[in-house]
Parts: sequence; C-alpha cells; structure tokens
Amino acid sequence: MTNSADRRAQASAKRQRLTAAAARVLHEQGVERTTLADIARAAGVPAGNVYYYFKTKDDLVRAALAEHGARLDEFTGRLERAAGPRDRLKALVESWIGERDVIARHGCPTGTLAAELGKRADDALGTEAGAVLRRLLDWAAGQFRELGLPGPEDLALTLVSGYQGMSLMAHALRDPDVMTREGARLLRWLDSLGTQGAPVAGSSRRSS
Repeated sequence: MTNSADRRAQASAKRQRLTAAAARVLHEQGVERTTLADIARAAGVPAGNVYYYFKTKDDLVRAALAEHGARLDEFTGRLERAAGPRDRLKALVESWIGERDVIARHGCPTGTLAAELGKRADDALGTEAGAVLRRLLDWAAGQFRELGLPGPEDLALTLVSGYQGMSLMAHALRDPDVMTREGARLLRWLDSLGTQGAPVAGSSRRSS
C-alpha cells in the first residue's frame, strides 16, 4: 500500500514537472515552435514518458494554461494580505515591472499564448487562455469595487489593457524600460483615482 502511494506521488510530481516546464517553454518559444521533446527535456523526463500523462501537445498547452491560472490565483491570494485594495493593485503593477526583463524577451506569458492560440481555426484553447485573463480582470474589478470607484469593470479593463500594451511594446522593441516607464504611469494613475477627476462612487455633485 505504501509502494502504491509512493508511485502515485511520484507520478503526480512528474506530471507537475511537465506542466511547469510546458508553461515556461511555451512562453519562451510559442506553441508552434515547441515540441513534446522540448518540454520533456526541460522537465528532465524521458520523452517517451510524456505520452503517459499527455496524449497530445494540445493537452500540454491546456495544462500550461491551467498552471498560469493557478499561479495567478496564488499570487492574487498573496496580494490580498496587503493593507487595502489600492495597495494590492499597486503591488500587482510593481510585480509586472519586476518581470520587465522576461517580458521584454518573451512577452506576457498568458497574453502571448492567447494571441497565438486565437489565430487557430479551432479557437477552444484560445478561449481558455482568454479565461485566465478574465480572472485577472475580475480580480482587479473587485479591488476597484472595494475602493468604491465608479465603473470598476472599466477601470480593470484599463489597467489590464495597459499591462498588455506595455508588454507587447517591450517585447516588440526588446526594451525592458518600456515596462518601467509605463508601469510608473499606471502607478500614478492608481494614486490619482478618487482624487483627481475620478470621484468615489456614491459621492454627489451639486448640479449647476
């Protein structure tokens, strides 16, 4: 019984290594350029063993997207310990700036996959990639809502669109400083909300 439990634990660990490697290699190389052998090599797993866990490359892509979603949930869970919603949002932006070198080389991990997968005739995986971005939008909207700001969904869209835009430009120009400059602009924008032309929800203005 112990041996059986050990085998299950080893199989689970090997599958997790493959999933984590898939998330990393697909980000670095893209879906079309990546082979199962590439992922097996990155995970330190014999290539023939990959098919025991994942029958096709699409299965591995799906697992990689789930990994991105799990990392996002873990990260936003840690951000919830921050003092307040504005601090959480600013910590999110600061984390994007901290990833500037990786993003300048490879782009946004989820955004680049969503863009590539969305061009397929079968857009199912592209939809799954979009769902990960939707989770980020929903989380950000929750923070803006907690701040009491009007239009929290629109504000979340502005924030995440800003991230995707600066990621794209940093990658296209191979210039990490794009992330630094645009990230600083987003931080200033977050500080201004509710104080400069963005009234807190529920505040009233006397009509002229």
